[in-house]
Amino acid sequence: MNVESFFSEHIKTALKNDPPGAWMPNLPEGCIRLSSGYPDPALVPAAEIKKAVATLVNEEHDLPLHYIGSPRIEGLQQQILKRLAERGMNVLDSELLITSGACQAIDLIARIFLDENAVVAVESPTYMEALEIFQNYTKQIIAIPVDDQGLRTDQLEEVLAERKREGLPLPRILYTIPTFQNPTGTTMAAERRKHLIELSEEFDFLILEDDAYGELSFNENPVPLKAIDKGGRVLHVGSLSKVVAPGMRIGWIAGASEFITALSWFKKDLDHPFAQSTMAVYLENTDLEKRLIILKDVYSAKCATLIRSLEQSLPESVSWYVPEGGYFVWVKIPGVDTSLLLTQALSEGVSYVPGKYFFLDQKDGAEFLRLSFSYADEKEIVEGIRKLGELVGY
Repeated sequence: MNVESFFSEHIKTALKNDPPGAWMPNLPEGCIRLSSGYPDPALVPAAEIKKAVATLVNEEHDLPLHYIGSPRIEGLQQQILKRLAERGMNVLDSELLITSGACQAIDLIARIFLDENAVVAVESPTYMEALEIFQNYTKQIIAIPVDDQGLRTDQLEEVLAERKREGLPLPRILYTIPTFQNPTGTTMAAERRKHLIELSEEFDFLILEDDAYGELSFNENPVPLKAIDKGGRVLHVGSLSKVVAPGMRIGWIAGASEFITALSWFKKDLDHPFAQSTMAVYLENTDLEKRLIILKDVYSAKCATLIRSLEQSLPESVSWYVPEGGYFVWVKIPGVDTSLLLTQALSEGVSYVPGKYFFLDQKDGAEFLRLSFSYADEKEIVEGIRKLGELVGY
């Protein structure tokens, strides 16, 4: 049997890409995981979620275990709408779609807006899983650099203007992580946010705002792009993975109702009704603001520990951005191929993600690596950076 003959042409093309998750290193036992963009294990509310499950089943018996699930799912929708409103995003019920995590949200958006003729613009570097998703739908991807103030909207404007002059197709979507970007940890400046919205109107494209880390500021939370979007250009993707628990797979898309209708058409019943019902109960009984304060304090302290360790253990030639929130620190080691260095690092019991996986052209990321301060404890962070420093050579 010729297995490939049964695949669609679209899928045959997509399967030529690297497999999803190829960037994830195989970790030896006891490895210090500076690669893992996961919440601190001590901050995952396992006991509270267990209690929420018990409450749900005791009160509703089999109902949450059916296809439709608990009526509390509607409550989850309202809880998320309320949270968005508190952050300046006044979204109607018809303008919100709950998804199975942020990645399903991004994939749904790619599915209904992108095809082989569509152009998508991304930051450079950008979130590797989003890049994997877009490459499954189109090969026409434009990369726009990021600096310490986020997306270079001035360079974006130049690229757009040049493409328009030359009669080339303009992007249908621009994907951005404006707040505590993955992988760089940088945050888009307020004037650039305003400029980006203006460009979307002038050159007629949509903005996919990935806000996975938006509430994890060490100071004040930046204003989301969706909060300043007056023309319905922004599709805002959020998630509870970073502030509650990633395994619950609760995400959402906030956008114009016409877009939400189309997205829901293709999402159909690909939900997790039990997880959504459980999350609704959990949120009913949780002071999320108080929880966020705890998260910010812990991650701020761990980030400071990582930065101090880099200063103490890495050569002066090594540079990095200092994030104001989120999970990550982006490091440049001149003259070092971080993919090759990773083999040595793993043998010493410390992991990171090589920078090449965050770039459209992987050669651009050879000297970079992403460190996460969210998962490992502070002693592990210090020890992991010490080991990395010995490998790089102080």
